[in-house]
Amino acid sequence: MSEVVVTIGDERFEARFQDDLAPRTCARFRALLPWSERIIHVRWSGEGCWIPLGDLDFELGYENATSHPRPGEFILYPGGVSETEILVAYGGVSFASKAGQLAGNPFLIITEKLDVLARIGRDVLWQGAREIGFALKAD
Repeated sequence: MSEVVVTIGDERFEARFQDDLAPRTCARFRALLPWSERIIHVRWSGEGCWIPLGDLDFELGYENATSHPRPGEFILYPGGVSETEILVAYGGVSFASKAGQLAGNPFLIITEKLDVLARIGRDVLWQGAREIGFALKAD
């Protein structure tokens, strides 16, 4: 069941919340919607893009945190040894920063068009930042 529409540039993706893995993180992100930002390519983590959020405090701890999100999965790092951030994997990721290994709460997963997501990820790597938007899906 798709609950969220994620838009990156001109592409739209169906996604769903992972309430079973991180209910507090999902609730906190759901309350932000609709929301838009820019994604840039990760520096150390592999095939992923991220949204740096500085010292934004979601008032969350870890919930089933992972360092290895699967393609299409969004994780939220709540801050600590590195800045708060959201990462989306489009391929293999080992989530890290200059401070070392990190882990983030899995809260959203794209359920379709992973090949298109991978193309966009490579485009972000070579051509720069893209607009990203999140909105609840209208029924």
